[in-house]
Amino acid sequence: MPKPAPSPTAPQNAHTNAVVVQARDLRKTYTLGEETIHALDGVSLEIKKGEFVAVMGPSGSGKSTLLHLLGLLENPDSGEVTIEGTRTTNLNDDDLTRLRRDKLGFIFQNFELIPNLSAKENALLPAEVAGRRKHAETRLAELAQDLGITDRLSHRPKQLSGGQQQRVAIARALINDPAVILADEPTGNLDSDTSREVLGLLQRGVREQGWTVVMVTHDPNAAQFAERLIVLRDGHIVKTLRSDDAETGQLLESLVD
Repeated sequence: MPKPAPSPTAPQNAHTNAVVVQARDLRKTYTLGEETIHALDGVSLEIKKGEFVAVMGPSGSGKSTLLHLLGLLENPDSGEVTIEGTRTTNLNDDDLTRLRRDKLGFIFQNFELIPNLSAKENALLPAEVAGRRKHAETRLAELAQDLGITDRLSHRPKQLSGGQQQRVAIARALINDPAVILADEPTGNLDSDTSREVLGLLQRGVREQGWTVVMVTHDPNAAQFAERLIVLRDGHIVKTLRSDDAETGQLLESLVD
């Protein structure tokens, strides 16, 4: 299986002990006909600043539900999510919206770009909504250079390749300088070479720029770019491994078709 870029000898981004996202005893059930599905059944975890964490598990393990709860897109039945020290359980809809806007960046499998807007307009949209357009123009110039899309900003999504669309989506996720980027199968619609390029960008952003990334993926080749792997099964965390753990490599190799 292809290998991610090696860790630099002296990484510019050293981890701090600051906890960016904390989940405590998250539980979430869904009703399907007469069946009750326990999507999450008591999940607790911490994500620290500057980490790249991959969440894996078989279909129905609860990984997408976990990402939705961490992203404040759904409410847990019980338990609590804390974002940079802000407890979210009792926040009203307006406060949750502001917290999502200011602290969270999202990257989706299908890019979710607005087709009639240019790449620049798509990337600036969260800042526009937040009333931060002036600052965001400068920020986007920096991001576009880092992501290699400076010459594509005037193009609409249909004029961009899949990899370029995902780079625009990454710029959009970062435009408000979020505390954490939540990526849901970010390479699911990309070929293997483009997937490695996009994952390499995320990996370098974590190591060199201090980004914090939580990525849900079913792909072992994608998961190996992370430095910590959380494995879910039947709504429970069954393993938490570091990338340099010998067991991690064995696990990922066993999952490759």
